[in-house]
Amino acid sequence: MTLPWAVEDVEPAEALEAATPSPSPSSSPEATPTSGATEAPSPDATPVPTPEADPLTPAPAPQVTAEVTPGPTPGEVQPTPLPEPTPTATTGALVPTWPSRPAVVESTVPWGMVVAAALVLVLAAVGLAWWWRRNGAASDGGQPERAAGAPPAPRPGGDDAPTLTLPVTGGTVATDGGPSGEAGAAPGTPQDEGSPAEALSARADVTVRFLVRLGEAMIDTGSPIVQVNSTLQRVAAVNGLPEAAVVTFPTALVVSVPQHDTVQTAVSTAGSRVLRLDQVADVLDLAHAASRGDVRPREGLETLTAIVLSSPSSSTVRRAAGYVGVAAGLSLVLGGGWLDVPVAAVLGGLVAAVTTLTRRVPSVYQGLLVALCAFVVAVPVLLLVRTGWQVGLLAPLVAPLVTFLPGALLTTGVIDLATRQMIAGSARLAAGVMQLVLLALGITAAAGLVGVPAAQVGQVDTGQPLGWAGPWVGVLVYAVGVVLHNDAHRGALPWITLVLLVAYAGQVVGGVLLGAVVSSFVGALAMTPVAMLAAARRGGPPFLVTFLPGFWVLVPGALGLVGVTSALGRSTDQAIATIVTTGVSMVAISLGVLAGLALGRGVQRRLAPDAPRIL
Repeated sequence: MTLPWAVEDVEPAEALEAATPSPSPSSSPEATPTSGATEAPSPDATPVPTPEADPLTPAPAPQVTAEVTPGPTPGEVQPTPLPEPTPTATTGALVPTWPSRPAVVESTVPWGMVVAAALVLVLAAVGLAWWWRRNGAASDGGQPERAAGAPPAPRPGGDDAPTLTLPVTGGTVATDGGPSGEAGAAPGTPQDEGSPAEALSARADVTVRFLVRLGEAMIDTGSPIVQVNSTLQRVAAVNGLPEAAVVTFPTALVVSVPQHDTVQTAVSTAGSRVLRLDQVADVLDLAHAASRGDVRPREGLETLTAIVLSSPSSSTVRRAAGYVGVAAGLSLVLGGGWLDVPVAAVLGGLVAAVTTLTRRVPSVYQGLLVALCAFVVAVPVLLLVRTGWQVGLLAPLVAPLVTFLPGALLTTGVIDLATRQMIAGSARLAAGVMQLVLLALGITAAAGLVGVPAAQVGQVDTGQPLGWAGPWVGVLVYAVGVVLHNDAHRGALPWITLVLLVAYAGQVVGGVLLGAVVSSFVGALAMTPVAMLAAARRGGPPFLVTFLPGFWVLVPGALGLVGVTSALGRSTDQAIATIVTTGVSMVAISLGVLAGLALGRGVQRRLAPDAPRIL
């Protein structure tokens, strides 16, 4: 049976599916007309009117997004555009970054050594002040007391100094405050025979000879030229020759004295002798007594001859042992290791033996002796380094040659230049540089023989065996060695030790605060007033006796030797740096000495006005 509704039910569905299209997302719905029916408007089929363009209204342009910069308003000042700053992490004020830091931050000196140096300086100042208050200043500057009824001791170079008036022609010779006679001699002194003019000429001749001999001896002590000139002029004024002119050089001396209608001039060579510390002390004491008028020219000539020709008070073995102590102590100061100190001591004894055997060699051959000693010392040191021993190349090489190091000569030359003694200062600097070249030649020859580069001198560091206390022990050993080797008077040992300790302590403190290059300025500034106060005390050593050993502790000669040796060893950079450092150190020492002399002179005027004058 056929079911008609089934067909009818299916047909409308198929017809509806065929008549109604599926909506498309891209097309608009459209009305499909049905046959046999009236078309009626469909709401979906209503056309949307397209707006016509208005001729009076312009078409809108496409909008472009852009930042609008507001313009300045009238009366407002437009600020200048600044570059955009780079963001940093620092807030607040910008602090510039410097390539270096303060010396106290970069210093590698152990704080134990710094504390010890500060304590040495403080204790030295407190001890000197206490000792001075307890004992008082020496009223006569260390001279023996006068007999009862004798005139008071005059001040050196002051208004109280007795001045002998020498008339041009005839008449008696008188002394202010003293009896007539030879240069103010005491009553009963035999007078020169002959006419007054002949006696006057004879006394002037003796005074000129004494001035020349005293000047020679003072030059041999290593005194600065300004000190020699001032001392001789005071001696001449005290002995009636106030118009005497003195011209001093490191190797010559000229004294000119107006006499009658002529000018008497005496010329002499100097600087060829090396005096021991006891001779230095005796010469300077004699010069001080002569400048005060306590010693007359004839007596002074006899005393001076005895001082210069005196023999050492100690044996050769004792002096050699003292030089061994000097070498060992200086090696500790230079930072030598456990093996460096005995090597330096043994080589120091060898140098002492060589210098003793060759003491009669003429001075013209001294240059060969210097180079020979440098060669003899350098060969064993470089052989030990070559074979692998832990030996440094500074302490055991420089310490045994300390007697040839021109540290005092170089620094005194710079002092002469600073005091406007140009010829003398230049000559002493040239002599010091020549001494360094001779030492460097010997070391360079030994380096070529052994096969160790000479440029390595001063580069190997084996470490300080005693830590920060090692240099202080070295200073003490060095002081004892100086006294033994140079035959200094026994009373000079405490003062020499004190001056050396103060010099080294000042150098340590100066190195921490100002840097290593100018550390010697503080050392020289500290030791100079102490040496002056020691000379002002009764029985104290003269200024140069305690002052000269300090130059070896401040080590300008050792630095110069390293620099010249590096130059000969073709290490240009190291040589230039070391030589410049040496030059700066010498200038710093000279400035420290001058500043210390000014400071010490002010203290001397208050505490010891009768003390010997340095400049």
